[in-house]
Amino acid sequence: MNDTNTTTADYNMTGDNDRSNVLVLGAGNFGTSLSFHLASMNETVKMWSRDQKVVTSINEDHVNSKYLTQVTLPDNLSAVGPEMNKQHFKACDVILMSIPTQHLRNILAKVKPFVKKRHLLIMANKGIENSTLDLPCTILKDCLGETIANNAVYLSGPSFAAEIVLKEPTCVAVASKNSERLEWAQRIFHCPHFRVYPCNDVVGVELAGSIKNVLAIASGISTGLGYQSNTRAALLTRGLSEMTRMGVKMGCDPLTMSGLAGIGDLFLTCTSEKSRNFTVGFKLAKGESLESITKTLGSVAEGVATAKSAYELCRKLKVYSPIIDEVYKILYENKDAKEAVNDLLETEPLHELHMIR
Repeated sequence: MNDTNTTTADYNMTGDNDRSNVLVLGAGNFGTSLSFHLASMNETVKMWSRDQKVVTSINEDHVNSKYLTQVTLPDNLSAVGPEMNKQHFKACDVILMSIPTQHLRNILAKVKPFVKKRHLLIMANKGIENSTLDLPCTILKDCLGETIANNAVYLSGPSFAAEIVLKEPTCVAVASKNSERLEWAQRIFHCPHFRVYPCNDVVGVELAGSIKNVLAIASGISTGLGYQSNTRAALLTRGLSEMTRMGVKMGCDPLTMSGLAGIGDLFLTCTSEKSRNFTVGFKLAKGESLESITKTLGSVAEGVATAKSAYELCRKLKVYSPIIDEVYKILYENKDAKEAVNDLLETEPLHELHMIR
């Protein structure tokens, strides 16, 4: 694994018997569930929210009033905000980013003066920025510099927030170019019911975590139209091929797509009604408008924005992506879902491993 020049002397890595002070930026479903998990691991956690009502409810009632409202939060989890305060960054060892990707660049610009090399920065974002077609790792590099981006850790994998807080057995992948930071992240997250597997394919982990949301919309559409198990299996497998073709063009290890961030998260989000992206596709197939769905969903479905980025990125990379293309056309060109399915079924059946091997 290739490390950067930063050494343990540049930051305060916690030992096995020490605890970290964690600042979590983002109080949505995933940010709240990861905060709950880290607090349950006896880390001291502060969760930043731009919503004062959420901050107040967490501090006074130990409940996030907007997300995962049924969960009682541990005493060692508190909230700060809505303003960014440099003192919170000074007091923490670990910064966990759980901000929707389309807003990430704006938040990073605000925190830039406060993030230091000593911080363990963990990115839990899944998406591709619409305006640049950049993954979070590239956005981070643009905003905070190459050293911080290379030292950061990127977390992804099959992990529904509602099941994390129930302490259901969960496995995730973490990726970084810095092996010591990777070990640090693994240590603070890992426990028997939340297993953390390291790798060094940052772009592969982030790409897989992004594209699976687009394919989950496709799966929801398929189910909403009444198609059953054969169709879903075909859709997931051919969707995985599109994800892998993109990864190969971007220099990723194809095996990453067969891991937790790839097929693991793909299987989870494409087969469960708990998935927000699956729900978007299902409701679209039932005739509900995208505007109505997004208003009533209650939280961000990253796949909607990512579908646009993924479609444009496939054009840029010259990647064959019929499923991604049809999802884009349904979302942004008002194409009829049944017509999209028919067009997919009329495509030429190329070699199964076309442009992968």
